[in-house]
Amino acid sequence: MTRDALGAKPWRMLALGLFAQTATSMLVSTPAFLIPELHTHRGLSLASAGLIASTTTIGMVLALVAWGAVADRIGERWVISGGLALAAIAAAGAATFVSNFTVLGAFLVLGGIAGASSSPASGRLVVGWFPRNRRGLAMGIRQMSQPLGVALAAFIVPPVAEGAGIAVAFMISVGFCGVLAILCAVGIRDPARVPHSELATKPANPYRGNRTLVRIHLVSILLVIPQFTISTFGLIWLISEEKLPTAIAGLVVGLAQLIGSFGRIAVGVWSDRLGSRMRPLRWVALAAVASMLLMAAVGLIVTPVAAFVLIVAATISVADNGLAFGAVAEIAGPYWSGRALGAQNTGQWLSASIVGPLAGLLIGVVGYPLTFVASGLCALLAVPLVPSAGDDEHGTPATSVDASARA
Repeated sequence: MTRDALGAKPWRMLALGLFAQTATSMLVSTPAFLIPELHTHRGLSLASAGLIASTTTIGMVLALVAWGAVADRIGERWVISGGLALAAIAAAGAATFVSNFTVLGAFLVLGGIAGASSSPASGRLVVGWFPRNRRGLAMGIRQMSQPLGVALAAFIVPPVAEGAGIAVAFMISVGFCGVLAILCAVGIRDPARVPHSELATKPANPYRGNRTLVRIHLVSILLVIPQFTISTFGLIWLISEEKLPTAIAGLVVGLAQLIGSFGRIAVGVWSDRLGSRMRPLRWVALAAVASMLLMAAVGLIVTPVAAFVLIVAATISVADNGLAFGAVAEIAGPYWSGRALGAQNTGQWLSASIVGPLAGLLIGVVGYPLTFVASGLCALLAVPLVPSAGDDEHGTPATSVDASARA
């Protein structure tokens, strides 16, 4: 397929998938940026505040594979739009019960369950609408959604929570998710594929006899540890240890996520040119190790350089997601990609949900520098697990229908 033959519709589907995932990412990230308010003004320990911050990720872990299976069966449109509508309802419930931490946590778990819908479904949407030689770019753009959502939460949630209250911070997600639910219901068109009933043979399970997908899952599980160590505790580190004002620290973390989102595009284009997702993934893993060790070194002193180092480390820590996500969808194929992407994200979010309370506890015992070292060692463990470049260069086509059927 040529650049001209691609047309406008794939880019429109990409935009809707991007904004849908950004909306749910903002909701999922909001509790993490309430940690200063919960810890400083409401008296919660870092471990307890970290547990509340992990409730949305726990919800995602519970639902990602199930949403992926539904998307494999019925397509992407109603999974994405329905999940966004449920996310708006959950955010409204959280805004209503901000003073009751038990009920608040329950609504945040529901928010994570609802928000999980857009992750495998939007990944399927992008891979189904784009040819393989453009998927690195397309998936890099789509994977901007998570850091963009985190960036929006970083820019908006701390000052809003401090000035207007936690309930108002959640109501922003109510509006964002609600509007996107309507837009996606109207605008999304599922990519064409041969119906299950018309297939000559049942689609093969891509996990049988091949450990490539499992290795990619394990790599992503390990690399998400430095990513969420930074996104969960980077703000409070800058405030409490590096003595930055709350508003400035929020801007630094938001800027880091914003730059990181464009970094995903860059590595996606790089992977398209190399014809492999795995070679760049190995280099990103090594860079993550180095960046976390640098954060540990900087954490030993109070210095303005800390803000710059956090931006560099945060940019590197999110760069692997699009590479791994695209490779999983390509290898799994059109009839397994929802479940495979669900499994991919389940592992990541399970790891992320552990990072909040565990890293919070570790910070309380050994401090920030050694916690950063520990997360860097997790990234180091990922390096030998990255599959060889040849394992993903000829992944299963994303669709069994000729591209002309998509127009």
